[in-house]
Formats: sequence, C-alpha cells, structure tokens
Amino acid sequence: MEQEEYTKEQINWSYIEFVDNQDVLDLIEKKPGGIIALLDEACMFPKSTHETFSNKLYQTFKTHKRFIKPKLSRTDFTISHYAGEVQYQSDQFLDKNKDYVVPEHQDLLGASKCSFVAGLFPPLPEETSKSSKFSSIGSRFKLQLQSLMDTLNSTEPHYIRCVKPNNLLKPAIFENQNIMQQLRCGGVLEAIRISCAGYPTRRAFFEFMHRFNILAPEITDAHNDEKVVCQKILEKMGLAGYQIGKTKVFLRAGQMAELDARRAQVLSNAAKTIQRRVRTYQARQHYLSLRMKTIFVQSVCRGEVFYK
Repeated sequence: MEQEEYTKEQINWSYIEFVDNQDVLDLIEKKPGGIIALLDEACMFPKSTHETFSNKLYQTFKTHKRFIKPKLSRTDFTISHYAGEVQYQSDQFLDKNKDYVVPEHQDLLGASKCSFVAGLFPPLPEETSKSSKFSSIGSRFKLQLQSLMDTLNSTEPHYIRCVKPNNLLKPAIFENQNIMQQLRCGGVLEAIRISCAGYPTRRAFFEFMHRFNILAPEITDAHNDEKVVCQKILEKMGLAGYQIGKTKVFLRAGQMAELDARRAQVLSNAAKTIQRRVRTYQARQHYLSLRMKTIFVQSVCRGEVFYK
C-alpha cells in the first residue's frame, strides 16, 4: 500500500524489500499439496494415523525451506514462520479435523430452545452438504477465512492491535521481550521498518502550507500555487530527501519533527516580541502616570511654598 501510493503520486523511489509470507501460506493451504489438503486426504482413509500423516508430510516437504523435521520426534513438525519457528504436535490432528458429530444429534441440539446451545450447532449450508459428504475443520476454516477476506476487501477496516504487557495478567508489570515478540509476530515492526524506509510522513499541499506558511510568509504572499509554496518552504528550510508528489508532500523520518521545532521557534519568537511590546507599553504608561502624579505633587508643593 505504501508503494502503491508512491506510484500514484509519481515520486522517485526505489523498491522496498519486505517479508512475503506467500510461501508459508502455500505450504499450509495450497491445493492439492498443502498441509491442510494432505490432512483432509488422510482423514478420508480409515487406516490413517497421525504417524502416517506425519510421514507423508516428511516425504512431501523434505526439501521445503519452511518445513523442518525435528530430530528427536517421529510425529512432530516445525514451520518456520516469518516471525520465528513454531513446532506442531500431530497427535489427534485427524480426530480434531474430522470433527465427527452424529447428524441426528446435531439436528437435535440445533433445535434447542436455548439460544446458546442452538448457536453452538448451526445448520450446515445445503450446498456444502451436497458438494461433499466429508466436511473437515480445515476446509470449513478456509471457507470462513475466504468469507472474511471478501468482507475486508469490500470495506475499509481499521485495526486496534492489543498487546499483553505480561503473562501474569497483572498491572504495573511490563515485560519488554514479551511485548517485542508480540509486535514482531503481529507484523508491527515490519510495517514500521517499511514505513521508515520510505516516506512515513505525508501531508496534502493545503494542509502543509496552512501549517508551515509562517516559516516563509513572503513566499506565501508572492505565490498562489500551493505546490510551489510547499517547494519553496522546504528549500528555505534546507531539508533534503523529501519528495513532492501530485497532491502531497512526502517527508523522510524526522523531517516533520524538525519543521515543527522550527515552527515552534518562530511562534516562540513572535510571542516574545508581543510580550516585549506589551510590557514596554505597560511600563511607559506606568511611567507617564507616575510622571503626571509627580508633576502634580511638585506643583502643589511649590504653590504652598509660594503663598507662604
């Protein structure tokens, strides 16, 4: 998305390398040779066990760089995700994936008057039951995931990332390593790296000019073109590495903070000038008042002396 915006704004940039999880996704769910597909295939054979399923994985993915066979186990396997290695135990994989429930029992519980119980056993879609007699947990999960992706692609979702500060779930305990691991697994650190490698700060021309025109008021008065004004302001500030797009100004990491610091300095100097003028006016008014009072007292005193 970052690089799509750079292309849209027609700025000069170099391609940013980022971690792509596609090979991991293909390993897990690609048809017909993914782990989920092999698991569904094993569930269809009555004599299959988790040992035969594991051996099938070992044979199929023995050269895959993301798949690792532990040396001290005959049924476990490890997948090297982009955030680290995760070891899986294949015990009961087949039983859990079959999720066998007697249809009559499911119909009975689905017709319960208790909404909670009925919600636990929703009726399966007719097209699913007609297309295949075997419906595994893995296949249903993929259908749900596809439905979720369709929903996300048709909307503009916003995410709130929740971070668990400690495993004890107690207040005032902040475990740095634990939090860093969560951020890494959630892709937050990678997103920050990509953003900082490009132009993390971007502002529309009008917004940028409205905020920083006080840095060069003479330029704003001399030009009406917002793009030209933004260009001149940045040149006057002596910044390097920024980009001017079609509708936005793109700034490198730290440049917005530098501009804000200079803006704050200009406002501070203006405030000091106003304060100096006001204090000068107040001091002069006080002086004039004191001078008038002094002259009045002197005139009264001199008048008394004269009459005596």
